[in-house]
Amino acid sequence: VDLWQPSSIYYVSKGAVTDVRIPKNGSQALLAFLQEANIQYKILIEDLQKTLEKASSLRTQRNRRYLSGYNYEVYHSLEEIQNWMHHLNKTHSGLIHVFSIGKSYEGRSLFVLKLGRRSRTYKRAVWIDCGIHAREWIGPAFCQWFVKEALLTYRSDPIMRKMLNHLYFYIMPVFNVDGYHFSWTSDRFWRKTRSRNSRFHCRGADANRNWKVKWCDEGASMHPCDDTYCGSFPESEPEVKAVATFLRKHRKHIRAYLSFHAYAQMLLYPYSYKYATIPNFSCVESAAYKAVNALRSVYGVQYRYGPASSTLYVSSGSSMDWAYKNGIPYTFAFELRDTGHFGFLLPEMLIKPTCTETMLAVKNITIHLLKKCP
Repeated sequence: VDLWQPSSIYYVSKGAVTDVRIPKNGSQALLAFLQEANIQYKILIEDLQKTLEKASSLRTQRNRRYLSGYNYEVYHSLEEIQNWMHHLNKTHSGLIHVFSIGKSYEGRSLFVLKLGRRSRTYKRAVWIDCGIHAREWIGPAFCQWFVKEALLTYRSDPIMRKMLNHLYFYIMPVFNVDGYHFSWTSDRFWRKTRSRNSRFHCRGADANRNWKVKWCDEGASMHPCDDTYCGSFPESEPEVKAVATFLRKHRKHIRAYLSFHAYAQMLLYPYSYKYATIPNFSCVESAAYKAVNALRSVYGVQYRYGPASSTLYVSSGSSMDWAYKNGIPYTFAFELRDTGHFGFLLPEMLIKPTCTETMLAVKNITIHLLKKCP
């Protein structure tokens, strides 16, 4: 089976809920086994293939319709997202600057948007990345939504104005460009990067287990065919290396690191790799508490929040822990909607509500850090 939640077999434990995807020919055998073992189950998506085909035919119809304006309430291919970035670079040069921080394994540019009002004075910055795992399409959709909202409301919303005047935002809408492209063209449920391994036919590593912080320890796998494969060494994946290099270079002024994933409806902070309290816990915890409340105020959607290790599971080599260990004091990972009903196939009609509520949480965290936390 393909594990959707949790991401690795090591996290499957008694009393925990597990979401799995089953190939067509395996469902009878699995259901019979579950009944025999007296394990409760619920079928969330009856026919995944049908759901996929429906979504893909919608996209084909839509592509002909929306050529005029960019539609933020649909999922976009990598090419569309990169064209969108360059378009903004041309049309909003006062607030946006697009640059590349390197190349992916397959030679694609790793583009980052620098958003904020240019000023001569020293400005702190916030890093935001989306799409570290290829199949989590709601991530890149949120990164684009964030930029759209910033540009649309900069003049009218005093909070947004304050954010863009006082801070720079480095936004990477698609971290794992090769994997994301592959999830559009070949395998919708691909998670990892697309690097080749000399000894195994399996491709890619988990870009969120490839960082140099307790690398390849608990919650990561040494086997190249596993979804949580940690890579052949820390920063073996060019995408991870490029981001790590950029963050190291700018760590003096990057004060917050936010990474967007799916799915689980959680707001997580360090540590991921161990059960321990971070030194600036009270500030981070209160920011998380307020953010989750702000998020809930829109549609009543509940998010759990807390240290990643105890709220989700222990995992080593994550970008959030690495950023924290490398001097970025406020690091968070969002697990966006939902809790498993749609899983990685969150329908496009839920992009707007998901992004609207998440936007409030992000603004809340940002303002909290500007005001309260040194």
